Amino acid sequence: MSRLASFKGPSTPTSSPVKVNPTSNPASPSRLAESTYHRKVRTLLQELRAVTETWDDLVLVDGLKAAKSLTDARTDLDNDLSLVPSDAQPVYHVVQPSIALMEKCISELDTVIVKLRKQFQKMNGIIENLENVLYEAHKTKGWQWVQEPLWVTWSLERFVSSIPEIIKPYHRSLDMHVQLVNALRSHDVTFEASRRAIAEWVAQPFLDEESWDARWEDLCSVEIDRWNGPK
Repeated sequence: MSRLASFKGPSTPTSSPVKVNPTSNPASPSRLAESTYHRKVRTLLQELRAVTETWDDLVLVDGLKAAKSLTDARTDLDNDLSLVPSDAQPVYHVVQPSIALMEKCISELDTVIVKLRKQFQKMNGIIENLENVLYEAHKTKGWQWVQEPLWVTWSLERFVSSIPEIIKPYHRSLDMHVQLVNALRSHDVTFEASRRAIAEWVAQPFLDEESWDARWEDLCSVEIDRWNGPK
């Protein structure tokens, strides 16, 4: 993050007396009363969770339905054509509706990709907003404050420096879905190849251990006060 490097300077001077006992561990003032920065962090991370939930709905509901319908339409057409005598031409009303349905399914898959790109852009926007929160907090409260625990053990600086790790697996997953749609786009793709593509589509292997649910949900439920409760 471009701004984080500039935050590493000396902490803002304070008029508070130096603690006599360095081994004591009093509760951080951050834990006693929420600031606007606490609320912004909670809200932005909840927005990020919502984006990943929308992502899964797009992949596992809309995208899966379109991919399965596309494969089924091709299988049905192949079965219908297999019944046509080799010395006869297939009638128009057998082929045309199937082709139209296939093209509709491909269009729906393209729409899913467009929507996934939009969710990925939202992820980047949320992370940028979190960086802005850190920048503002550092400017107004000093570097020491942003390194103190917000609620339990994680500091504002740790949240902001760690959460961008979620971008890479979702970007890889997006690229994978684009490739799978391109593979399914050809009407010459075999049933077995289609079945493998659909299985990979559902599995989302790049998110297996790096998705929001796998990596961040439990952490936030522990580290962020009222994570699932009223704000």
